[in-house]
Amino acid sequence: MSEEFHRIKRLPPYVLEVVNKQKAQARADGKDIIDFGMGNPDMPTPQHIVDKLIETVSDPKTHRYSASKGITGLRKAQAGYYERRFGVTLNPETQIVATLGSKEGLANLAQAITTPGDVILVPNPTYPIHAFGFILSGGVVRHLPAVKPGAEYLAGLERALKHSVPAPSALVLNYPANPTAYVADLDFYTEVVAIAKKHDLILISDLAYAEIYFDEDKPTPSLLQVPGAMDLAVEFTSMSKTYSMPGWRVGFAVGNERLITALARIKSYLDYGAFTPIQVAATAALNGPDDCIEEARQLYKSRRDVLVESMGQAGWEIPPPAATMFAWAPIPEPFKEVGSLVFSMLLMEHADMAVAPGIGFGEYGDGFVRIGLVENEQRIRQAARNVKRFMSNAVEILAKYHAEQNTVVPLSDAGQVRQK
Repeated sequence: MSEEFHRIKRLPPYVLEVVNKQKAQARADGKDIIDFGMGNPDMPTPQHIVDKLIETVSDPKTHRYSASKGITGLRKAQAGYYERRFGVTLNPETQIVATLGSKEGLANLAQAITTPGDVILVPNPTYPIHAFGFILSGGVVRHLPAVKPGAEYLAGLERALKHSVPAPSALVLNYPANPTAYVADLDFYTEVVAIAKKHDLILISDLAYAEIYFDEDKPTPSLLQVPGAMDLAVEFTSMSKTYSMPGWRVGFAVGNERLITALARIKSYLDYGAFTPIQVAATAALNGPDDCIEEARQLYKSRRDVLVESMGQAGWEIPPPAATMFAWAPIPEPFKEVGSLVFSMLLMEHADMAVAPGIGFGEYGDGFVRIGLVENEQRIRQAARNVKRFMSNAVEILAKYHAEQNTVVPLSDAGQVRQK
């Protein structure tokens, strides 16, 4: 029993946990850490959704086992959302499965469709489950640099398809992207669908941030709007960000009937679905007013603007994200040399600010950190004041770090994390 289990050995150290431990220790020491590290919405769930939960949970009949693929009303509500928002028609019985958040759905789809040794094309940097869902299922991940959607990305995709042996079986797409905040348009999706049809490639679209976009004239599209996409694609959405319901764990997989059937079959062996009152309340959210979605979108936009402006004044230039609840921030000079993990730890130690190191989303993310728009504007401005002081003391901070690196943050440890 001393040998580490096979699947556990395939998982690298969880880089974000290094920062989480430092944050917990700093708070235990009495520090006020301004936490931008996790994409955890801080806004309350809209009251009409909570009210529906309370109403439904009062009925003892709702406390029994639920339906693994989601209650009928919830699946119909998701079909209605896709029809209104994207003009996409879905059959609630055969083309929709309710999941325990999009993360669970992605992982279980990987279990359903992956044969050991299958090659899966995954962006890098990206949300970790995009890669590790397939790695845990026995697949082999080939990384595609997560450049802006367009000609450069498509050329990289064609190269990967040409030079991968065996030929890739699936491609993961994630727009608006976590962590880079890139957005895709229908022209790009049309090109990807054509390539996928040519190479018999399954498309897996993570659309968790569909409703958090900041150009009002360019709402985020769905991959399934492209003619023919339904033949080979499945798309995941989540209520976590759209309705500020992260702890409720409600998401969806929709699209190709064969892929949805495979996911539903796997789930039927693993769970009985979310607690029925949660599903009823989620149904009320999808069928209810959209003003809460617009309010959340405007709040994230306002926070984005304050973050970009105040950090710029502090000496840290951050490109304004076009979508998502994150900013993908280049490590400022002169801290680039130490990489994202060490920079994140120094930022917390000297500026009382927690961010997610880019290396946690893939090695190509090591020149960046992800900043979640999950603190109010006053706290964002306070963080910027701390950063200004941090930047002005950069030489001394780096000198101290290099002098103490073998005892405080060993380079060997950071290097091991980067190599993995």
